[in-house]
Amino acid sequence: MPPSTIGGINLLPEAEKRAIYSRYIPTQLLEKYNLPPLTSASGYNLLQFRFATGSTDVEMRLFHKADFPDPILYAHLTDTLNGQIHVLLYILNDPASPRYDVDKMPNGTPTKFGTLQRNVEAEKTALEAGLAPGQVRRGLRLLGQAIDAFEVFVTELGHDMYFVEPLYYHNAVIFERYGFTYQMGKRLMNSIHEGFQPGGDLHVHLNGSTPFRTAEAANSIRKRSWAIHDGILGEPFTNVTMYKRVGISAGVSTTPNCTW
Repeated sequence: MPPSTIGGINLLPEAEKRAIYSRYIPTQLLEKYNLPPLTSASGYNLLQFRFATGSTDVEMRLFHKADFPDPILYAHLTDTLNGQIHVLLYILNDPASPRYDVDKMPNGTPTKFGTLQRNVEAEKTALEAGLAPGQVRRGLRLLGQAIDAFEVFVTELGHDMYFVEPLYYHNAVIFERYGFTYQMGKRLMNSIHEGFQPGGDLHVHLNGSTPFRTAEAANSIRKRSWAIHDGILGEPFTNVTMYKRVGISAGVSTTPNCTW
């Protein structure tokens, strides 16, 4: 029987692991950048993994060219306690777009996407350029295709559902719009939406005290996310886990009448 978990895949020889994990790369991404076969020598250099034998997680980085600083696709997957697939982080970067150093301090120290420390000047510039928290570059607008490819991968492993961990508020809203629902955190999401309504406990803090707390954030998912990243909740945005059943949209929305 083929393995059904990340831990099981990681026990296979490297060539087999690479072949299985490469299945969730959307073909549109490979075609867009005219990438060589990922099993070839040149493809081997572009597709990098951390998937040690005995581990229950895998990190993937796919580059469009070998000397570029950022991958066009980064993914970090792990197993849940009951053997389901859990996406901890999934990023699609447009390499042709400007880079904003929100992931590192001016001295090069990592910020862990702003969760450990913040490069506020870089974040201000990213905000003004239309990016959301955590983005070092504009996205590729291929998430729908990426989800389709990932669901084929999940199905081939014998699963009919999978989990994701939204790192930021806007990630959770985007996942809603692609058919995900909540294992935990829906009450928090609803309370955040209520808080941004006129007279709400969050709305009163949109006073311009920082560039991330402007009045426009009340009705903007992206700017709400920046305000939350700026600490408007009084605590980090955590304890939100979502899941999706393969081929099924849950139809959940915690942000009615709110624009991007």
